[in-house]
Amino acid sequence: MSRLTHVKSGPYSPPAPVRELAAVSADGARLHVEVHGPEDGPAVVLVHGWTCSTAYWAAQIRDLAADHRVIAYDQRGHGRSPAHTTCTTDALADDLEAVLAATLEPDEKAVIVGHSMGGMTLIAASGRERLRDHAAAVLLCSTGSSRLVTESLVVPLRAGRLRTWLTRRILGARAPLGPVTPIARRILKYATMGPGSAPEMVEACARIVHACPRRVRHAWSHVLDALELDHAVRELTMPTAVIVGTADRMTPAVHARAMAAALPDCAGLTELPGIGHMSPIEAPELVSGQIRELAATYVRAELKEEA
Repeated sequence: MSRLTHVKSGPYSPPAPVRELAAVSADGARLHVEVHGPEDGPAVVLVHGWTCSTAYWAAQIRDLAADHRVIAYDQRGHGRSPAHTTCTTDALADDLEAVLAATLEPDEKAVIVGHSMGGMTLIAASGRERLRDHAAAVLLCSTGSSRLVTESLVVPLRAGRLRTWLTRRILGARAPLGPVTPIARRILKYATMGPGSAPEMVEACARIVHACPRRVRHAWSHVLDALELDHAVRELTMPTAVIVGTADRMTPAVHARAMAAALPDCAGLTELPGIGHMSPIEAPELVSGQIRELAATYVRAELKEEA
């Protein structure tokens, strides 16, 4: 289980949940789940990315929990969810289904949001009945469905074998990240954030990412390297919006544009100028605003019809 390291104050410090529970996945993996906000509010489910945790969504939870029921969980091996021997996209989809079953009523609809590997989780689950039953709308945030290593811009070289080889070596490194130092912050900011990211944003991201155990980081890097989910994007039949930062080196805008073109019901593609891969932290108001808009359009409207 990862060390619980995050900032302790400010907009990126995780708020206390209304309640916590454990969801059990199909293979027995236990997942830490948090619920925030009023029980009768429109539901929002937040799925974080590689090397992150529920703490990653602190700004969105603070905003949305005022009038939404916000559900967030730690992916297996991340945050408070113990590591498991199985690391596959099918396992990610199983985990999401387990969380939806544990937190939503059988006929309850929600906006489901995935960042980076969290977005890949939603894509992997696109054909699952439980996702289709519960997802009124989906938001794919700073993510991709294939070619993650070959398209990455983390290594500042022309596209080709050398860049791909170096990127694979960097993202799949077994070395521990160590303490959060000034050098570590600069490296993380360069690789994952836009050049204008404020120091408090970099600090919040660095603490979360450095808390992920290296074995977990390494195991999931192989899954991301081999990712091939282009076919599954076309099975996301519910309204699906896409957000990407124009300065995203990890999953550059080429991925977002390809997904938006492939989606059966694209609810919009938003490209955020100067924003990097960590868009929910770098542009919290914009990401939260998109979630609110989806909830107002697709969840609240359904609640009114039922009333």
